[in-house]
Amino acid sequence: MQVEVKWLKERQFEGVSGSGSRVLIDGAREDNQGVRPLEMLLLGVGGCSSYDVIGMLEKARQQVTGCRVEISAERADAVPAVFTRIHLHFVVTGQGLKDNQVKRAVELSAEKYCSASIMLAAGGVEISHDYQVVEA
Repeated sequence: MQVEVKWLKERQFEGVSGSGSRVLIDGAREDNQGVRPLEMLLLGVGGCSSYDVIGMLEKARQQVTGCRVEISAERADAVPAVFTRIHLHFVVTGQGLKDNQVKRAVELSAEKYCSASIMLAAGGVEISHDYQVVEA
């Protein structure tokens, strides 16, 4: 896997994925033109884990109509201000979803499949997960 980050101006950068997708990264607090670098990291964790959850639920033939993950994080007070805690709250919507299937998908993502969250946990970040099932 390879990506590129190019400086545009001031504290703005353009990230380009290996597949050619582009994203604006902005570290300037006043401009707010793009995603902050550590927000990008959280988005990656959310995307990685959601990918797993949706894939497992589809494989289990669950009728999922929506899935979002609300992520909250805490950072250390000292430099480097690394993440100390990250919590992922999944809200999975569908028709006749089985609670145990959703629970298992979230657990498997956390414990076995989501490379992003498992990598952060290995580095000492406390990561927790929970979920909510909503009938469509």
